Amino acid sequence: MNALPFFGWLHIARLGLIQACMGAVVVVTTSTLNRIMVVELALPALLPGFLVGFHYLVQMVRPRMGFGADQGRRCTPWMLGGISVLALGGFLASLATVWMAQELSQGIALAVFAFMLIGFGVSACGTSLLVLMSKRVADTRRAPAATAVWMMMIVGFAVTAITVGKLLDPYTPQRLLEISGGLSVLVVFISFVCLWNLEGRVTVAEASSAQSFNEVQPAQKLDFKKTLQTVWSEPQAKAFTVFVFLSMLAYSSQDLILEPFAGALFGLTPGETTQLSGLHHSAVLCGMLAVALAGSGRVAGRLGSIQSWMVGGCLVSGLGMLGLCLAAAYGPPWPLKANVFLLGVANGSFSIAAIATMMRLATQGGEQHAGTRMGLWGASQAIAFGLGGLLGTAASDLAHYVLGEQGTAYACVFGFETVMFVMAAACAVWVGRYDLKTVEQRHTNLVLATERT
Repeated sequence: MNALPFFGWLHIARLGLIQACMGAVVVVTTSTLNRIMVVELALPALLPGFLVGFHYLVQMVRPRMGFGADQGRRCTPWMLGGISVLALGGFLASLATVWMAQELSQGIALAVFAFMLIGFGVSACGTSLLVLMSKRVADTRRAPAATAVWMMMIVGFAVTAITVGKLLDPYTPQRLLEISGGLSVLVVFISFVCLWNLEGRVTVAEASSAQSFNEVQPAQKLDFKKTLQTVWSEPQAKAFTVFVFLSMLAYSSQDLILEPFAGALFGLTPGETTQLSGLHHSAVLCGMLAVALAGSGRVAGRLGSIQSWMVGGCLVSGLGMLGLCLAAAYGPPWPLKANVFLLGVANGSFSIAAIATMMRLATQGGEQHAGTRMGLWGASQAIAFGLGGLLGTAASDLAHYVLGEQGTAYACVFGFETVMFVMAAACAVWVGRYDLKTVEQRHTNLVLATERT
């Protein structure tokens, strides 16, 4: 039982602001600096692509970060430390971009170090934030809370991109450093204010629990490898890890090829493809809100369980990708906008349902390993995102080279993503079956206990 009180909406909003701060730093490094390297500095697009992929690779340390939070029994130090490292990495990335204009090799070396810090910062802060939500958010609020926090992150992306874009025009290296430095200081300050006394003081019960855990399991406390093996041996945790990887691989693979596909086969202008991408993101938000409503306290269960939204979201996402396969085959007569909107709604619904499920499963096997579980799933997501962007574009290029026909090439890529979504839905069903086994086992134990008395 949770000895500490559950978070209210004000606490959840404070966590959302921290998530928005993380997004504010990341969006500058992945979009603004990307454009400066390619356009202003005339560097190959492969360079920013490698740096973004590298920051995802670094996030394989998430299980270790979560394990550290488990041992400390509190998440605030990890979140504040993580956002500080992230802010430092964001500023150094801007400095490295400016430096590339004078000393290319030294600037790239600094950029690699900076993106490594970004990966570490996102891992420490993001993992601990989710762990804290899993421990302190009530079951009936998990889906709405996940939606609120992720929407605040998206708002952080949008506000930062628009504001930085206006302040950076006309571009000068000095202006970039001033904006990046000011942003880094601002996000650390906001995060510090949001985290102030968020977890509350350590209670006698919590301190006693931590002391008991340290005394009873000293070897496990000090051995990360054994703890990770213990978590990986849990069938449900393993099933959910596979689900996260497959679903996020399919989700991220479509990002970089949707607009080129619409332009090449449907003849849409750059402005029209941007609007199509905006339609997809709007539909994602609609899907998120639908799950938040379905999982809220008043109507929880009436509009379907979170489990059913997770499975259904993946299946409908697969249906949407199958529609894009047909769009690649038939061309302009196909209702592309309606197809993309359906895909976006399904993407948003399964992703929020997955986050809510993640928060529930993190503590289901005991809070002492919640951070390690969350870190494992976060690492799986990061690897999938890194591979998804690479595989989506590489598979598209390879299919064009081998098949020589654009429609067939894109259809093959979308077909691959369809299969990934269907496999993810099967894994989601697999995850749910362990819930049924747990309920049945508890019922059996209760019957046996009643008979004995």
